[in-house]
Amino acid sequence: MTQAIRIDIENKDQLSGIRSFLAAVMEKAGIEAMLVPSRLAVKNRIMPTLVSDPARLAYADPLSPSFPVNGAQQLTRLTRLPAGGKLAAVLRPCEIRAFNELVKLNQGKRDDVVIIGLDCPGALSNTDFRAFADQHESSDAATRAFCASAFSDPADDEALPCTAACLACEHPIPNGADIVVELFGIDSAGGLTARARTEMGETVLMGLDLPPAEAAPPQRKTAIDSTVAKRKQFREKMFSAVSEATGSLQGLSTYLADCVNCYNCRAACPVCYCTTCVFTTDTFRHEPFQYLQWARRKGGVKMPTDTLFFHLTRMAHISTACVGCGQCTNACPNDIPLSNLFSWVAHHTQGAFGYEAGLDLSQRPPMCGFEKEEYGEVVGI
Repeated sequence: MTQAIRIDIENKDQLSGIRSFLAAVMEKAGIEAMLVPSRLAVKNRIMPTLVSDPARLAYADPLSPSFPVNGAQQLTRLTRLPAGGKLAAVLRPCEIRAFNELVKLNQGKRDDVVIIGLDCPGALSNTDFRAFADQHESSDAATRAFCASAFSDPADDEALPCTAACLACEHPIPNGADIVVELFGIDSAGGLTARARTEMGETVLMGLDLPPAEAAPPQRKTAIDSTVAKRKQFREKMFSAVSEATGSLQGLSTYLADCVNCYNCRAACPVCYCTTCVFTTDTFRHEPFQYLQWARRKGGVKMPTDTLFFHLTRMAHISTACVGCGQCTNACPNDIPLSNLFSWVAHHTQGAFGYEAGLDLSQRPPMCGFEKEEYGEVVGI
């Protein structure tokens, strides 16, 4: 796909230019509603919003470093059954990958939804974003300040307290989107480029009546390569620290010692989709006499119980589908770096299957099919 259009930018105001582009897509591509991060009317905060009125896109803010929830969860709610109209969704790269995994798991559908992705410099934790946003008079001002640092050359990494999940992410480009808005290595004084990656995306762009864009400048690849190299280096250090901290059962228990079984991480995880979790069923609603027996046997038993078992079960369930979005850490009330641990486990699990979650919609998830010759050293055949 080579179809690309130029998004005109005035005074390097990327946010206003992208808002105008999204409004054009909605008005001219037959989009009934668009899921897009937007400013709340009641507070200086950003949340995914389903917009049906193009005028409401004046509050859209997909460049904000706010990342309160993974939008893949919301998009599955809109696509698991026919919605009655064509939809568009503006997603981060990790949200696109999570949605692709959910589509493979029959939790959502790609039909009748146009996915628009933007290059992603990272996001802040909920706590850090609140502090960052409150330093500025408006969410627009906060976003513009963030972009000025994130897309400077070189990027001002020290001024951007992005999450560890973002600093370790090697997929800052929204592969899997129908349309990609290019930001890395681009001088916005000359406008931005929206480039089609699929036939659906090309059809949408061709109908916008906007000027064509030139090929991406060489500095774009340089900026992307530099970003990915730094993130891989950070990830290696992060994985090394996790491996050292959790290399034994005692170490893993210590790492997860602050868990209170709130299950926030399960609720925030985009690929943990079971409507009924075994940990909220009678299986783990133990009888009073059982607790007393355990206490007598051991001399004492930590309450709540089953915290370590809960996380081990989640690892087994979602390590093949984890996209490293970091929402589990973001949701933890006790600041346990869960994403560091789960990303490390997922890296090894997916590596064993030659699989990267969400990158290829046509690739079957591990253990969803039978291979005639597979793991002979394990099965002994």
